[in-house]
Amino acid sequence: MFSFFKRFKGSKESENAPEASQSAPEGSTPERAAQPPAEPATPPASRPAATPASVEAPLPAAQFATDPEPEYTALETVEIVPPPLPDAGAKRSWLTRLKTGLSKTSSSLTGIFVGTKIDEDLYEELETALLMSDAGVDATEFLLEALREKVRAERLSEPQQVKTALRTLLIDLLKPLEKSLMLGRAQPLVMMIAGVNGAGKTTSIGKLAKHLQSFDQSVLLAAGDTFRAAAREQLAIWGQRNNVTVVSQESGDPAAVIFDAVGAARARKIDVMMADTAGRLPTQLHLMEELRKVKRVIGKAHDGAPHEVLLVIDANTGQNALSQVKAFDDALGLTGLIVTKLDGTAKGGILAAIARQRPIPVYFIGVGEKVEDLQPFSAEEFSDALLGG
Repeated sequence: MFSFFKRFKGSKESENAPEASQSAPEGSTPERAAQPPAEPATPPASRPAATPASVEAPLPAAQFATDPEPEYTALETVEIVPPPLPDAGAKRSWLTRLKTGLSKTSSSLTGIFVGTKIDEDLYEELETALLMSDAGVDATEFLLEALREKVRAERLSEPQQVKTALRTLLIDLLKPLEKSLMLGRAQPLVMMIAGVNGAGKTTSIGKLAKHLQSFDQSVLLAAGDTFRAAAREQLAIWGQRNNVTVVSQESGDPAAVIFDAVGAARARKIDVMMADTAGRLPTQLHLMEELRKVKRVIGKAHDGAPHEVLLVIDANTGQNALSQVKAFDDALGLTGLIVTKLDGTAKGGILAAIARQRPIPVYFIGVGEKVEDLQPFSAEEFSDALLGG
């Protein structure tokens, strides 16, 4: 589900207030440019129509260097439920695709509870199935120990009762990962998106931009992945689909591109600015340091930013995904995860491992290529899909 803070309408003076001063990114010393005189206010009826999405070079940081801090109006909390699916049919379709994506694990787990009795053999088969689902040793031992205790305490005697008990324990384990993405805490809300190449990072940014627009959030994208071939062009395509501006540069320092994008978002009073970053393997320490630099530069461009640091992980990578979560969290301080490709050979148990060892909120999970295939994570829905419920 989404939650966000909605801004009260302020006075015309506060709406037209100039932007805050900014520091230049690390390693650069741009000269300050004279601020052009402000244009007279234009009546709403005569204001020009919004321009379509475009790909543009970074705006000069000095252009925003002399702006004073804008005045903001009061905020109120707004809870958005349910997730942005158009109707009940679309919801059923989403759940069906999720169950299909996790069918390899669900068939293995549900088969254990058919035509059997509650004995040590059942627990051994369940242990094997959980380990094969990428749940890992820690989460597997935790679930089995809790299940044994629950069976004894509640005197369960039927296999289906044990399956129901396992479902309850799995939901309780995954529930801390279920958290809303909070919007409206700052303008712009700056989101830094990280992940290794091939995880679906750029595609997830495009899908998330469309979701945010469904909640009346204006979005600007920064093409900070300046190293991977065609990454800029891929993000530009998503910008055109969603009618969202993409700040980019054919080549250059990623931190400088993102710094200018933050400045552009502030000047235009954009609600959410998402920064694509270069794919990094957590074992490449010098490249991870480059990501730390990007995060520091974002903080210089906008006080308190980035407000969200999200990691996109491919569910098909199994326990390697957990290693990525730990490495990127240690380096950047992650605030949320996006888990992709649950429609392929993904086993799904990796979320149980994450919940046990690094319980970072899972904001979204993806089961396909369409925009609606990226949806907020629900512990109950995921557990039902995993256990064939």
